Amino acid sequence: MHDGELLRRTADLAGTFLDGLDARPVGRPVDLAALRDAMGGPLGADGEDTISVVEGLARSADRGIVATAGPRYFGFVVGGSQPAALAADWLTSVWDQNAGLYALSPAAAVAEEIAAGWLIDLLGLPAGSSCGFTTGATMANFTALAAARNAVLRARDWDVEERGLFGAPEIHVVLGDEAHVTVFVSLQMLGLGRGRVHRVAADEQGRMRADALRATLAGLDGPTIVVAQAGNVNTGAFDPLGEIAAAVREHGGWLHVDGAFGLWAAASPALHDRIEGLDLADSWTTDAHKWLNVPYDSGLVFVREAAAHRTAMTLGAAYYIETEGSERDNYNWVAESSRRARGFTIYAALRSLGRNGLATLLDRCCGHARRFEELLAGRPGVAILNDVVLNQVLVRFAPPGDAAQDGAAIDAFTRDVITRVQADGTCWLGGTTWHGMAAMRISVSSWATTEADVERSAAAILRCAREAAEARPQVSRA
Repeated sequence: MHDGELLRRTADLAGTFLDGLDARPVGRPVDLAALRDAMGGPLGADGEDTISVVEGLARSADRGIVATAGPRYFGFVVGGSQPAALAADWLTSVWDQNAGLYALSPAAAVAEEIAAGWLIDLLGLPAGSSCGFTTGATMANFTALAAARNAVLRARDWDVEERGLFGAPEIHVVLGDEAHVTVFVSLQMLGLGRGRVHRVAADEQGRMRADALRATLAGLDGPTIVVAQAGNVNTGAFDPLGEIAAAVREHGGWLHVDGAFGLWAAASPALHDRIEGLDLADSWTTDAHKWLNVPYDSGLVFVREAAAHRTAMTLGAAYYIETEGSERDNYNWVAESSRRARGFTIYAALRSLGRNGLATLLDRCCGHARRFEELLAGRPGVAILNDVVLNQVLVRFAPPGDAAQDGAAIDAFTRDVITRVQADGTCWLGGTTWHGMAAMRISVSSWATTEADVERSAAAILRCAREAAEARPQVSRA
């Protein structure tokens, strides 16, 4: 039997951690050697008491735990886990379901079926679209592009799943200059190559230019996949999806939309102007951890042509008990057989929020991003580099004095401010390079963030900028 005392003690440890999140430094320098010593050592010949193991893990790992679940983590578009989803994740582990086949877990299959229907409706995607629950946005992109590969080659009478790419018609892949790295990784794994893509110029906010896309497509002949973006990873900007969809349709290609976090804008009426034309695409991907705020792993892929999706992903074995009726076998929609039951957390999150709650979460994060802009813009030496249209803010810091006109000096000063903010621990955010310039990247993605957290964090950022200026060596003018 399972040890109830062990689980109760684990719940106590988890509760203590969550209760202390607000006071915990969000990020802090880690002594790697000390962390290894605390967690490591030789494995003993005999097992240890289970409660001691869990208590020891909580104690020794603590120095290496980043407060990503808290309200002031603004790095990497990472949202914390909302309470209902976290609780469902605990149950998912306790239930220990293999979600690959209906026969293995009818409840896991139905949870994904129902959650998929809710999501397709919430995001305004075509009725009848298929949905797969993947490990993350990378595998979601992989799955969508596998379905695209199937469809564009099938239109040329080529069965790529059976015959492979040897001798197949050449597929043209077209994407914007600001396409995310996970798209390139997916192309790499699918045999389409990272370096064989046709890149289309983007504008100053990172949006693919529709006129440049049309010019590119005019020079291509053969199967074509176009990858657009909903939510640039640096600026939050959206490609002009309606114009792009029209161009792709005229060319007879497949349009995929990478919406790792931006796709969620479709669930907010206040953000609908960002996603005009979204429903005209052929496939879409997003990550539920990023903005639905559920635990990892939580990638989602949607495909208009369900047959292409299923053909690209399904597998079979003599001992698999696949259903013949209307039941969902989850393994038909992802590149896995044995896997975690990911649908329970998404199901719980959606039921907990409802339509209005999800829209409120999204709108609140966008409002917090605009508040960051208000608090930082116009301060001496501070520049906002992007139009704040979603939850992303790009900030650049110029040092005082003559160096404020030197690009390299501004880059170095901006990186210094970022490092100081990360070490300060009030909040955590990352750095990026935007159009050749070093920038601070603030991503507001958590249900737990309040306006007070934003104001506290902005004050810490400005304080660190002042400290960086004061630490600069004084240049003598004698």
